[in-house]
Amino acid sequence: MDFGGGDQIRFERRGRAGIVTMTRPKALNAVTHQMVLALARALDAWEGDDAVDLVIIKGEGRAFSAGGDILHIYETGRAGRPDYRFFADEYRLNLRISEFKKPYVALIDGIVMGGGVGVSVHGSHRVMTENAAFAMPEVGIGFFPDVGGSYFLPRLKDAYGFWLGLTGNRIKYGDALFAGVATHAAAQADLDAIETELAETGAVDSVLDKHAATPAPETEEAVFAAIARHFGHASLEDVLQSLRDAAAKGEAFAASAQKTLAERSPTSLNVTMRQISSGAKLTMAECMAMEYRIVSRMLAGHDFYEGIRTALIDKAATPQWRPARLEDVEPAGIDAYFASLGEKELAL
Repeated sequence: MDFGGGDQIRFERRGRAGIVTMTRPKALNAVTHQMVLALARALDAWEGDDAVDLVIIKGEGRAFSAGGDILHIYETGRAGRPDYRFFADEYRLNLRISEFKKPYVALIDGIVMGGGVGVSVHGSHRVMTENAAFAMPEVGIGFFPDVGGSYFLPRLKDAYGFWLGLTGNRIKYGDALFAGVATHAAAQADLDAIETELAETGAVDSVLDKHAATPAPETEEAVFAAIARHFGHASLEDVLQSLRDAAAKGEAFAASAQKTLAERSPTSLNVTMRQISSGAKLTMAECMAMEYRIVSRMLAGHDFYEGIRTALIDKAATPQWRPARLEDVEPAGIDAYFASLGEKELAL
C-alpha cells in the first residue's frame, strides 16, 4: 500500500490489521516529515475501513525509532530556514494517534526516543520487549520533551515523568511497565507470533494478555521513593534544593541527579519543568498547541543548535549554554516560550 512514504515507511494489510513498519534502520528509524505525512494518511484511510480492526506499528532493525530527523532540523535551522512545518505536522500526528478510534499497537523492540515516542506512546497499546530502551533525552541537547511529552509525562505515577523529562535518563521495560509508559511487556522472541495472531484475530487484549511478560522494575523501591520525594516539588528551584540538601547528607541518588541536571541546558530545564507542570491540567490538543509555541521559539534560539552541534556534529565538545547558569535565567525569558503565536498558532 502506498501512502507516500517511499522507502522510509512501509504499509501493509494483513488479515484484520494495518501494519506500519518504519524502514530506516541505518538511521535508527528516525522520523522524517515524509514518514509523518504518510502515517497520517494511513490512519485516515484505515480508521474508516471496516476491514481494518487495528493498526500495528514497528521498526525495522535494532531500533523502534531513536527520535526525529535531528540533523535535518539542525541543517535547515542553521541555514536560516527552520522547518516549522515538520513540527506542526508531527504534533498533529501525535494528536491524531491519541484520538484514533481503533486499537493502535506499538511493538517496541530496541531504542524508542523522541519522535519514536510520539508515534507510540499515545496509542492504546504499547508493548515493550527486553531490548527496549526508552528516553526523552531532549534536555541534553538544549531542547524539551515534545511530541506530547507535556501530556503523558505528568500522568506517570509519583513524579516519574518529571524525573524522565528533566534528566533525560533511559529506562528499560520493567520500569516502563511499572510507570505506565508501556501497557504490556513481552519477549522479543514472541513478537512475530503476536503480530500474526493480532492480524488473524483482531483480538488485541486477549492476544497481548496471552503473551504478556511480567518483568520486575529494574529500579529499586528506594530509588522510586527518592524520585517521588525530590521531583514531586512544584518548582524547579525546589527540586534542585531538595537534591542539594540530600546530596549534602550523602544520598547517592540525589548526588547523581544533581550532577546530571548541572550538565543540562538551564533554559531547557526551566521550560521543561513548566511544560510538564502545565500539561497536567491540559488536554492533549492544548498540550500540542503549547509545545508548538515552545518549539517555534527554540528554533529561533541558541541552545538547541548548540546541543545538537556538540552531541552529533563535534561529539567531543562541551555545550556552551546561553545562559550558562540557572541563576541567570530570566523568568520573562521563559514566559516568552509559552506566549501566544497569534495568527501562527498551531491549527488542529
